[in-house]
Amino acid sequence: MDWVTALPPGGNKGYNACLVIVDRNSKKPIFLPCNKDDTAMDTACLIWNRVISHSGLFKNIISDRDSKFTSDLWTNINRILGTKLSFSTAYIHK
Repeated sequence: MDWVTALPPGGNKGYNACLVIVDRNSKKPIFLPCNKDDTAMDTACLIWNRVISHSGLFKNIISDRDSKFTSDLWTNINRILGTKLSFSTAYIHK
C-alpha cells in the first residue's frame, strides 16, 4: 500500500493523489483517487468503503512508514480487526 502524489488535480473533486493497494494473492492492483493532504481517518474510511466492504478484511498490510499508518488510529484499527501492519524498508542504492 502506497501513495502516488503530486498528480495534477483531476475529477470533479480535484483529487491530486492515488492510493495504490496490491492484493498479494491475486496481484490485482486497486487504485483509489484521494488527496495528498488526507488524514489517517480519511484514509481508513476510503479503504473501508472502497476495499474492505467489497473484498473483506486484510490479514496483513505492508506499507512504508507514512505517518498515516504509524498513527494511533491505525494501531488501534489493526488491533481491533486482528490485522498485522508491517512496514517496508527504504531501498538505499550504494
